[in-house]
Amino acid sequence: MKMTSTVRWTDGMQFVGETESGHSLVIDGAPAVGGRNTGMRPMEMVLLAAAGCTAMDVVFMLKRARQPLDDCWIEAEGNRVEEIPKVFDKIHLHYVIVGDGLNEKQVKRAVEMSADKYCSVSHMLKAAVEVSYDYEIRLLNEEGSE
Repeated sequence: MKMTSTVRWTDGMQFVGETESGHSLVIDGAPAVGGRNTGMRPMEMVLLAAAGCTAMDVVFMLKRARQPLDDCWIEAEGNRVEEIPKVFDKIHLHYVIVGDGLNEKQVKRAVEMSADKYCSVSHMLKAAVEVSYDYEIRLLNEEGSE
């Protein structure tokens, strides 16, 4: 299955990326490299892609398992090497799953299934990057829940 997207230069170091589904976003560099800081950096998008892909998997599986899910977010942290190309050598995904009465076994299974089988982005990254994860379950009214 072929997938396409287009990135078009606007000015400075700013570009607009558009996907075949018709969605677009601004990509820009830091002022130090001629950008105006009006959009995300490409490496930030890599972290977002990994977090977004696995979040969709986990929410889908928990909803399918009829779990009382109230909120879910993934905190993604990437470690970049110092030398060029400044690739990630490690990415850690921390899942925060919120809901009263969640079954920990179901949450653990959903996270593991996404990480080990379903998340296309994570699997692609694992070929070159050490990807790790952990999770926590919070009650809906627990302090720190968003």
